[in-house]
Amino acid sequence: METKVGRIKLGTQGLEISAQGLGCMSMSAFYGPPKPEPDMINLIHHAINCGVTFLDTSDAYGPHTNEILLGKALKDIRDRVELATKFGACFVDGKREVRGDPAYVRQACEGSLKRLGVECIDLYFQHRVDIRVPIEVTLGELKKLVEEGKIKYIGLSEASASTIRRAHAVHPITAVQLEWSLWARDVEEEIVPTCRELGIGIVAYSPLGRGFFSSGPKLVETFSDGDFRRMLPRFQPENLEHNKHLFERVNEMARRKGCSPSQLALAWVHHQGDDVCPIPGTTKSENLNENVRALSVKLTPEEMAEIESIASADAVKGDRYVDTVPTYKNSDTPPLSSWKPV
Repeated sequence: METKVGRIKLGTQGLEISAQGLGCMSMSAFYGPPKPEPDMINLIHHAINCGVTFLDTSDAYGPHTNEILLGKALKDIRDRVELATKFGACFVDGKREVRGDPAYVRQACEGSLKRLGVECIDLYFQHRVDIRVPIEVTLGELKKLVEEGKIKYIGLSEASASTIRRAHAVHPITAVQLEWSLWARDVEEEIVPTCRELGIGIVAYSPLGRGFFSSGPKLVETFSDGDFRRMLPRFQPENLEHNKHLFERVNEMARRKGCSPSQLALAWVHHQGDDVCPIPGTTKSENLNENVRALSVKLTPEEMAEIESIASADAVKGDRYVDTVPTYKNSDTPPLSSWKPV
């Protein structure tokens, strides 16, 4: 029996998307060399035909090449998808920078519109928060882009609860993108409750632990030289030895449930609520099919309790990122009163 990908309302602003999305990053960047363009276009079309119509990209993926890929894939079928892209994480002379000043916000949006070949972006995320610029200033420019019809809805990624509140006071935030999975549950403490209080939808990236819940520790054997996961603390040998026990326990429960460990991990995210859309990434149609079938995996309250006891706070060793990568934990911006426009 084929799994039907349903639809959800992402937050309370009116954006309707597929209940599961597709993260497109790994097609072009960060997880090794870019994959062949024709294959990725076929994969995107396959996803859309399966009902996975919410597509997530960023101008940082490549940089730029992932948006160009999506632009080619969506030629003549733009009306069939909900398109999300991001701005704010850029590279200058090989070094990572984060920008949220008004001139850059506008420049980035115009660039994304051109590369994607669209007149309007459905959901435009600030990829990382520029802690030099009051969030109200960044949101002010995004609000103008909404009024001009260049973007429909505004999102934040890796933003703190206070930053989300301040942004939402300027213009309604439709969605917050955050890492949420069986080995990234810290967002449940403050970020998720804040989103729910304000009626903001949640887009869960890396819901499979960057592939960990598909293959377990042996995943590291597949990393190419250019795969940035090689640097992540959780995949270092001293932490992986500990983390393999989490995978083994999830795998054992999945066997009893009659599904794969990745489907169990993804089903757990789906069971967090109808305001949550996970966006597992893949470059293979068989993996996409498996991810879609996770929507058919139903978990009882007892099973949810069991899996959450397995994925407790001490079940994972190692941080999500290296220290130099900005996250919601260091995303508070200066007060608006301190802003002196250039």
